[in-house]
Amino acid sequence: MNRPDEAWLAQLRHDHDHGAAVGSHEQRTRWVVGLTFVTMVVELGVGYATNSMALTADGWHMATHVGALGLSAFAYWFARRRSRHEAFSFGTGKVHALAGYTSAIVLALVALWMVVESLRRLLQPEPIAFAEALPVAVLGLLVNLASVRILHSAEHDHEHDHDHGDGEHSVVAHDHHGHDHNLRAAYLHVLADALTSVLAILALLGGRYLGWTFLDAAMGVIGGLVIARWSYGLSHGAAAQLLDVVPSQDLAAAVRHGLEARFADVRVVDLHVWAIGPHAMACIVAVAATSPRPVATYHEALASIATFAHVTIELHQPPGTAPGA
Repeated sequence: MNRPDEAWLAQLRHDHDHGAAVGSHEQRTRWVVGLTFVTMVVELGVGYATNSMALTADGWHMATHVGALGLSAFAYWFARRRSRHEAFSFGTGKVHALAGYTSAIVLALVALWMVVESLRRLLQPEPIAFAEALPVAVLGLLVNLASVRILHSAEHDHEHDHDHGDGEHSVVAHDHHGHDHNLRAAYLHVLADALTSVLAILALLGGRYLGWTFLDAAMGVIGGLVIARWSYGLSHGAAAQLLDVVPSQDLAAAVRHGLEARFADVRVVDLHVWAIGPHAMACIVAVAATSPRPVATYHEALASIATFAHVTIELHQPPGTAPGA
């Protein structure tokens, strides 16, 4: 018997690589880490020198984000280097979800610190050098907006990559695919930085021109609460992927009804659908058929319903029935 062609086998292995298809995301994240680090150093230095809580909070907020964004960059590197390691049954795609969940915890801790420290400043006001702090806050905002733009472009480019352009629409909407929670975590971190920069600027303007020194601490409380909300959303989505929660009940129903409607003798007796990485889903389906067909036929039927990176089909048939060719 002839051995399978090596080139064909190599292509099959590449098609089942679910952890390394995010190269542009990794590069963009590294750029953002560098920009955030430089801005962090400037803001912390000026924040302490001017005694601005809003600017200092923004600087420390950036410091934690440098660590979190560094974690995101490391996750991309690790997933890429280990994408074909045999120890990972479905590739390294969930490394991104793990990094995203960890980043969500960091965001929550940042939000808690901002609220607690800002409340302390409300009770014990301190003098602030508004004129010196304001230009640095504006610089921080510009850097954050640039970082948001870089990461937003990565998400936008990915959406185009998944636009099939064939005029036909699968039952599976874009939101049903496994999200890149690592990219989303990085995006939320820089978005949170941009928010705190805006709040710092508003607080410094209000304090300098209107004498409302309480705004400096009040903006810290508002920013902390908003960031806590973002943290919850990120942790919820990443945890769902880590725990293999069904991406969409509509998707599961579409798979079940699609197979049973196409083949009159088929009943789906067991079904598992879950995300195995960024924009990659897996499906294990067990079907009972009185007139079994070749397994490839069921694969083709699934492909017309949704796009799966990994599919396993269990075919069950009554005793004495001839197996499919």
